[in-house]
Amino acid sequence: MSRISSKLLRLKQAGRKALIPFITAGDPHPEFTVPALHALVEAGADIIELGVPFSDPMADGPVIQKASERALAHKMSLRKVLELVREFRQTDTETPVVLMGYLNPVEAMGYPVFTDKAKEAGVDGVLTVDMPPEESEEFIALLTAVDIDPIFLLAPNSSAERIAKMGRLGRGYLYYVSLKGVTGASHLDLADVERKIGEIRSLTDLPIGVGFGVKNAEMAAAVSRLGDGVVVGSALVGKIEAAGENTDQALDEMTAMLRSMRAAMDA
Repeated sequence: MSRISSKLLRLKQAGRKALIPFITAGDPHPEFTVPALHALVEAGADIIELGVPFSDPMADGPVIQKASERALAHKMSLRKVLELVREFRQTDTETPVVLMGYLNPVEAMGYPVFTDKAKEAGVDGVLTVDMPPEESEEFIALLTAVDIDPIFLLAPNSSAERIAKMGRLGRGYLYYVSLKGVTGASHLDLADVERKIGEIRSLTDLPIGVGFGVKNAEMAAAVSRLGDGVVVGSALVGKIEAAGENTDQALDEMTAMLRSMRAAMDA
């Protein structure tokens, strides 16, 4: 059983839901990332999604697009992201780490090289936003051979056939994108989310993480009652952008937000 599945099972047995923060590796500079990961875990993170910066992040809204730009300005690359994960693993061998990004950097490195290096670094899951399940079987075989979970995105308009296919191919959890549009969008309709999660649960036994549009503790608590995990990204990355060079302020505000979400979810 993977670190992700083990974590989610333990949470389920305890009657709790996973809190899954996202930050972009190398934003606002590479030296910030590993301390930020440790701080997020201390503030209540159960699983961490670490964004791999990309020059054309088409699924991301302006907040995360700018985070990628800041990271790329510091020459952040997929290899350097893996080095950061390896550094994080030196003192945290428990918290699952999911790399979230786009296929191009992985293809440039080569699937076999990437999977070997990701395993060596301590990566637990990989979510490639722009890889359709129909074209993913070669990559999935390499990932699962080294016990890395392939994670798929589901959208509000995903068909039953597609949900079932991703449920068969995926491991760890499915990431339900609760809004149409890009990351950081608003107007989350909880009734729609509840209906769609009911449909997903009828087609797969994989846990469901819900993201896009979770901005505060109240929303995190509401979403946690519907899915198995709550993903928060743009709201955290926005703290980094707003703080500018004051990374201590960014850490304080990010961890305060995460603690409030954790408390609300556990209440």
